[in-house]
This record gives sequence, C-alpha cells and structure tokens, in this order.
Amino acid sequence: MRSVTLILIALIVSLQWPMWFGKGSWVRVMQIDSQLAEQRQENERLLARNQALTAEVVDLKQGTEAIEERARSELGMIKSGEVFFQLLNKEP
Repeated sequence: MRSVTLILIALIVSLQWPMWFGKGSWVRVMQIDSQLAEQRQENERLLARNQALTAEVVDLKQGTEAIEERARSELGMIKSGEVFFQLLNKEP
C-alpha cells in the first residue's frame, strides 16, 4: 500500500512539474506579463513621439510660419528689410 502511495505521489509531482517550473510555468507567465507592460509603455511613448513628428511634418508642408521659425532659430536667417541686433554680454 505504501509503495502505491509513493508511486501516485511521484506521478502527481511529475505531472505538476511543467506547470510550476517548465516552459509555460506561472513564473514565466509573470515575466512575460512584466515585459508586456514595459513594451506597452514604450509603444505609448513612441506613439506620442510619432504624433508630434506627424504634426510637425503637416505644419511644415502647409504653413510658412513653421518654416520661417525653423530658418530663424536653426539657421540664423532674417527677412529682407529686417534689422538684426546681436547683444553680447561682457564677461569679467
């Protein structure tokens, strides 16, 4: 009787082993859930960045103000007829 009990316990343990420690175990499921949450956050961040870039592209295609602002800030350009003043700080 005792050997039958030990055999049944060994059988139950061998059947339960993959569920607890195998490829599809609950530990692996928890790891994949955390990776999924991180990936969703990254996707949201990238989606916001893509939307900002899309808005900038549309603005550059349709409006001259954005092109003018970019030319002034990044390239230092001025319109014809404008006077440019550059103030320099004196360093001690």
